[in-house]
Amino acid sequence: MDTYDSLLAAITPTSGETREVRDPATDELIGTAPVQDVADLESAIDRAEAAQKSWAALGDAERSAYLHKAADAIKAAAEPLAELLSREQGKPLNGPNARFEVGGCEVWTRTAADTPLPVEVVIDDESGYAEMHYRPIGVVGAISPWNWPMMISIWQIAPSLRMGNTVVIKPAETTTLSVLALVTVMNQVLPEGVLNIVTGPGRTVGDALTRSPKIGKIMFTGSTPVGKRIIEASAGNVTRLTLELGGNDAGIVLPDADPAAIAEDLFWGGFINTGQTCAALKRLYVHDSIYDDVVKHLVEFAKNVPMGVGLDENNVLGPLQNRAQFDVVDGLVKAAKESGATVALGGDPDYDAPGNFYPTTIVTDIDPHNPLVVEEQFGPALPIIRYSDLDEAVALANELEVGLGSSVWSSDRSKALAVASRLQAGTTWINSHGGLHPMVPFGGAKQSGYGREFGVMGLKAVAEPHVISG
Repeated sequence: MDTYDSLLAAITPTSGETREVRDPATDELIGTAPVQDVADLESAIDRAEAAQKSWAALGDAERSAYLHKAADAIKAAAEPLAELLSREQGKPLNGPNARFEVGGCEVWTRTAADTPLPVEVVIDDESGYAEMHYRPIGVVGAISPWNWPMMISIWQIAPSLRMGNTVVIKPAETTTLSVLALVTVMNQVLPEGVLNIVTGPGRTVGDALTRSPKIGKIMFTGSTPVGKRIIEASAGNVTRLTLELGGNDAGIVLPDADPAAIAEDLFWGGFINTGQTCAALKRLYVHDSIYDDVVKHLVEFAKNVPMGVGLDENNVLGPLQNRAQFDVVDGLVKAAKESGATVALGGDPDYDAPGNFYPTTIVTDIDPHNPLVVEEQFGPALPIIRYSDLDEAVALANELEVGLGSSVWSSDRSKALAVASRLQAGTTWINSHGGLHPMVPFGGAKQSGYGREFGVMGLKAVAEPHVISG
């Protein structure tokens, strides 16, 4: 599987129900994806359950060694994986996109393998002695999204395997091939039954996965409404959950910020992956004294960032992954225009052109309660809200029911930290937005979910704490 053609051949179904997969940039046929059902899911769960005890019995060091072998396999297949990801998801090869994502899969797999998690001595004095151990939960059910299909799958798979669990993963219906290819590459080196994939509709296969009494843990990245349905579906089995749900991240630019210096980082905070990122900057509050300058510099940078077909090495922005998301973005921008907001850049898609391309769009002088501000657009349209009172800006940033990420932009770190401490979010970045590190815990506040991924906390989240006392 060292070429695109050999990788595609390895995952092309030879029997059963299939569906066509088309490039969201060109509408060209890429290939066919399997469409499986609940019976296929149950078989996969049974395989994972049968393999789990022997996988756990290998011990921590040997499981970590297997993860490094899986990372080596990902590295060896990196270019065909990136090409397939670009064709199916739409993101370009270059920039913080397809090659970046595949590279992240390797890095996160190695980090999960190498992060120490020794036995913790909780108490050791005249009152007694107690140790905290972390045991496998059993079978982990993973449900991954379409925006970062490979990397988020790895965030679910790698720590789960490290801790002695086996995995059944269901990818998003619109990025099936990408995750199927990743799993196929990893399964070249992993023991049989340890990592399993089932494709199919969320309303049947996904629902059955969350309801299965054989699943000990569900990891889900996706929308808040679907997350709520998973909570309900899994309640009867008291299934452990990690939910990374929707966000509508706010950024606050303080009056002492340098508009020219922050423009590039503001852009990538909002438009990475063409805005299709849960923890992207989705609403920006800028102090009145520098509002016009921030808009000017951001527009100047944004208008020169190339958007187009992902396989063109020059492009770093791509299409929306699916037409439904295009329609969401288009509808919100249209409503903003009709409300009297100003479109400083973009907002004029070519509806007759091939692909789901929505131009980079910056909307200014917009009411803070306009739908484009308070509803997650998940695309390349950034509203910039003018403020004069910092307390009001903080209140607006905090008033929504979601709280995944946030950011503060300032030339004075102490001032930025003071504002950051007032924001309700799982992460607040200073003078950047959305950057993740495999050792830094990540997750949401409020209705952006619960549980944390990455690092030591991420390993503990896919394990059962076991106190041995005495």
